[in-house]
Amino acid sequence: MIGTMTDHTPTVDSASRQTMVSSASASADLSRRAWLLAMVLIIATFAAYRPVWQAGFIWDDRIHVTHNVNLRSAAGLWRIWFEPEASQQYYPLQLSSYWLEFHLWGLHPLGYHLVNVLLHAGNAILLWQLLRRLQAPGAWLAAAVFAVHPVEVESVAWISERKNLLSGMFYLLALLAFLRCRPLTAATGENRKSDWQFYVLGLFLFVCALLSKTVACSLPAVMVLLIWWKRGRVEKRDVYALTPLFVIGAALGLTTAWLEKYHVGAAGTDWSLTFVQRCLLAGRALLFYASKLFWPHPLSFIYPRWEIDAHVWWQYLFPLSAAAVWITLWLLRQRIGKGPLVAVSAFAVMLFPALGFFDVYPFRFSFVADHFQYLASAGVIAVVASSGVMVCDRAGRLGRQMGEVAGPVILLSLAVLTWRQAHLYRDPETLWRDTLTKNPQCWMAHNNLGATLSLQRRVREAIQHLNEAVRIKPDYAEAQYNLGVVLMEEGRLQEAIGRFEQALRINPSYAKAHCDLGWALQQSGSIDEAIAEYHQALNIKPNLAEAHNDLGTILLQQGKVNDALIQCEDALRSDPDDAEAYYNAGLALVRLGRMQEAQQHWQRALQINPDYSEAHYSLGIISQQAGQTQDAIAHYEKALRGKPDYWEAHYNLALALGRTGNIREAEEHLEQALRIKPDFTQARDALARLQSVAGRPSR
Repeated sequence: MIGTMTDHTPTVDSASRQTMVSSASASADLSRRAWLLAMVLIIATFAAYRPVWQAGFIWDDRIHVTHNVNLRSAAGLWRIWFEPEASQQYYPLQLSSYWLEFHLWGLHPLGYHLVNVLLHAGNAILLWQLLRRLQAPGAWLAAAVFAVHPVEVESVAWISERKNLLSGMFYLLALLAFLRCRPLTAATGENRKSDWQFYVLGLFLFVCALLSKTVACSLPAVMVLLIWWKRGRVEKRDVYALTPLFVIGAALGLTTAWLEKYHVGAAGTDWSLTFVQRCLLAGRALLFYASKLFWPHPLSFIYPRWEIDAHVWWQYLFPLSAAAVWITLWLLRQRIGKGPLVAVSAFAVMLFPALGFFDVYPFRFSFVADHFQYLASAGVIAVVASSGVMVCDRAGRLGRQMGEVAGPVILLSLAVLTWRQAHLYRDPETLWRDTLTKNPQCWMAHNNLGATLSLQRRVREAIQHLNEAVRIKPDYAEAQYNLGVVLMEEGRLQEAIGRFEQALRINPSYAKAHCDLGWALQQSGSIDEAIAEYHQALNIKPNLAEAHNDLGTILLQQGKVNDALIQCEDALRSDPDDAEAYYNAGLALVRLGRMQEAQQHWQRALQINPDYSEAHYSLGIISQQAGQTQDAIAHYEKALRGKPDYWEAHYNLALALGRTGNIREAEEHLEQALRIKPDFTQARDALARLQSVAGRPSR
């Protein structure tokens, strides 16, 4: 019985067993090697981007992160997803990632930068896996070049370009999912019903890519190119599968184009190009982006804006050259393969939304930007890496040895360039000064550097750069406005009013200019004109918190307390972190006899801005009236730390100190109040009383 069972039991001879063991060992070695290579990509990426660990927020990080009130609450997250005009652009996944990070580590830039670098490293690994799936030679080398190429720095080191990184991640994952659903190496007509779950997954990932940045709408066109490359033809089932992607991509892409024009403001003379001019622009942009991949120097945050002129003959050379490259690759496809043709075509397809056929806001100051080609660059990098590996292999042993030397040298050189470029994103001043070194006529950089310097109280330098921005571009409303802001803060109200009025002549719908003009008029005593400007600002932008708050201060001064409180509450609905609106609302509540609510509002103002001297002073008054002298003293002292010339705080602190018997300190604060305000008779009388009590002659 046992013998019979033995006769019918399958056996494995020693040779087969050895083969199985060798196969398992080889598989384990490949797995370990893959993990090792993935770790090398991650380490190389983090090393190349080491400078951004000390970088801060720049430019429109203010709009997306630091001053984005939608990141503060669950209601804000709802607005991010269901109110397309609640943010500058409708990229809800990008903004949701900021929302999550804000609740994890607040406004510390390190966390945001590290997430960007990690996403970029992950995208390099995904690109490597995609190229392996496509059986492209040199897949890892291409991924490594992508990881450390300096042209990608703008997308990685600039927090606001998270949209490129997220969109790229979902884009590559979607491609991998679609290739699992319908492998390009499968026989024609092969039925793979069990893998259609990957089609659903791929469709979901594609939508995620679009909700991160709608340039991902190129994905179905890229899929068509890949199918044609690997199979030689596109079948009906491919058309059926890709049609929903084309429809969804077109719908969200057109939505973005509409928002860009009517919400962001990509409309006007800066975008008035004819179709011929747009073709000239597209050809020049394609060659520009390709040239930066092969020679990434110099790289600039803002490149000079080209003059596109259909009457200049040499400008036609750009689109003709681009067409010549494509035609040459088409004619050579039988000899060199279709890979280079597909890569170049994919490069153009992925760049298409940024080539000039659609109006985007950055075209106002430049027609090209490094971050526009973040993922598009992968195709050109892949074909160059593959070509290099194949040339080395065909050259035999010597060629492979040269490749083993050239590869690391190229990667190290690119990594060093990336490391140097990443330093420029340390802070706004460094970035704008570098931009002006490479593009001295960049009026946008002059304006932004001027605004940065004004925040540092470097007024003379700020005015110089803002004047230069106006000189280069006289119709630049933002520079006129920023000049007005600087002059107003310097107390030069009439000059500031002139600048605000000039900004409004250029752009009558400039809500913030109306608001700040109202404030300047209010400070100069023109109350009725100021109220009119605030109302005009709110007609243009009903949720402008500054206008609501400033209007509230006037109404409070006029004794219209209830109306003032309504304006302050409207300001807080628009910006829940507006400390000044909390303070003014507290003043209104005091007049209405709602002391406890006033205290809560001032305490909230101090949570937002712990150095808010006026809020400390007001809380000191309430504490002093309630007999809480020590609390009052603490608040007055904090008020004076933030505002040493606050004579009212000196006076009330002196009264509180007098009650505790600290006569000498009380005298010092009264004397300080009189130095600041010599005609302050109450302080003079109080000082005389204290000196009389102390038995000293008054001075």
